[in-house]
Amino acid sequence: MTDLTDLGIAAIRDGFRAGDFTARDVAAAFNANIAAADALNAFLVKTPDHALAAADAADAARAAGDAPKPLAGVPIGMKDLFCTTGVATTAASHILEGFVPPYESTVSQNLWDAGAGMLGKLNMDQFAMGSSNETSAFGNVISPWRRNDGGNAALAPGGSSGGSSSAVAARLCPGATGTDTGGSIRQPAAFTGISGIKPTYGRCSRWGTIAFASSLDQAGPMARDVRDCAIMLGAMAGFDRKDATSLHLDVPAWEAGLSANLTGKRIGIPREYRVDGMPAEIEALWQQGIDWLRDAGAEIVEVSLPHTKYALPAYYIIAPAEASSNLARYDGVRYGLRDLPEGAGLQDMYAATRADGFGDEVKRRIMIGTYVLSAGFYDAYYTQAQKVRTLIARDFERAWEQCDLLLTPTAPSAAFGLGEKSDDPIAMYLNDVFTVPSSLAGLPAMSVPGGLDHQGLPLGLQIIGRPLDEQGVLNASLAIEERAGFVARPDRWW
Repeated sequence: MTDLTDLGIAAIRDGFRAGDFTARDVAAAFNANIAAADALNAFLVKTPDHALAAADAADAARAAGDAPKPLAGVPIGMKDLFCTTGVATTAASHILEGFVPPYESTVSQNLWDAGAGMLGKLNMDQFAMGSSNETSAFGNVISPWRRNDGGNAALAPGGSSGGSSSAVAARLCPGATGTDTGGSIRQPAAFTGISGIKPTYGRCSRWGTIAFASSLDQAGPMARDVRDCAIMLGAMAGFDRKDATSLHLDVPAWEAGLSANLTGKRIGIPREYRVDGMPAEIEALWQQGIDWLRDAGAEIVEVSLPHTKYALPAYYIIAPAEASSNLARYDGVRYGLRDLPEGAGLQDMYAATRADGFGDEVKRRIMIGTYVLSAGFYDAYYTQAQKVRTLIARDFERAWEQCDLLLTPTAPSAAFGLGEKSDDPIAMYLNDVFTVPSSLAGLPAMSVPGGLDHQGLPLGLQIIGRPLDEQGVLNASLAIEERAGFVARPDRWW
């Protein structure tokens, strides 16, 4: 029999329903893989009992002849940004070390209601701030991939959802939740050869998800392939009265609507995404993606997004500004870390707690955000950035007059080595150059693996869609997936 951990979400769901194996068999197999993979540092908390309890409930329901839940028999990983009742949730930061939520995030509750079980809480960049998973207070996540040059340098799994991408790529879970503020689902998916979709802003509730930048944060699934992402997103999404930004819309049947036939669709190629210094391999893959989509029946048109070059600087004003406001709640008074030097007053406690609890990157972004919101600089920076954000959204609206979807690279390079960019924040921020514009506009966007570079590392292609057109994004991604035939996986070394 095929190793159960080689199966994706759809295969596990269908095999369980057919009686090919029990849900407990699946959960036990993934629990064993996780226990043997500490070298990757993908999990901050392991919850084998949670996975087994959900599996036993699924097996009992099947034995009783009850109709199966959508994700019955499927165990998943949960990014440590989602609050989980009775299970530590830290956002990979010391300032929340020891925090055990008494409530469940809406996204995680939706997944449990759909029958999924939790294998554990996944490591991440601290407060979702990072592109390499090197800012976690609990150590770097390591990608399961290695370069084929004979070296064994540890590679970044991308960020901030690096624990999720590493775990899915290493067969520690068939799917995992991620969050995407400026590319934190798509970029790590590209780095590790998996698929991941950021839905339209508001598709998934933000309630119970630790906030980074509230006008940008959006949850989404990361999994082996497009179908698995469609299944998982269908369980995660939905209206939530507890989230004022939640869209009051029915959840479409995305899996049922999957089709790789793009006849009649127009795919836009934004000329501004051809950035200086783009590696030839990225350029070649992009052209290959164009050919694949044309083969699927799509018409290819060139479009212009003229304000793209301003997206990254605008994002790194808006996101830190919102972060500085959101993270003000961590003061050592109510929960989490409290550092109270002898004889210290309230202000001293605030300062000591935040100095000890926040990592360097989080402090950097809080300081940037506080600066751009301060009197005398608000109009010069924050107001201008919001105006640019409006112009970027308008660029996309005009592009939709010419096309239905956009095709771009996901990231400007393959995975880099841990430590190679950590001393240069600007170089690190440039990893999001292709993903940030759609985040600022709140658009659905997905990364799918397209091939390998000369070092044997995955490269991803990105599909961007109109607001609420997750179906179009999934379908175009499926067309790429079928033609790319990407089956590469990392050799086990951990």
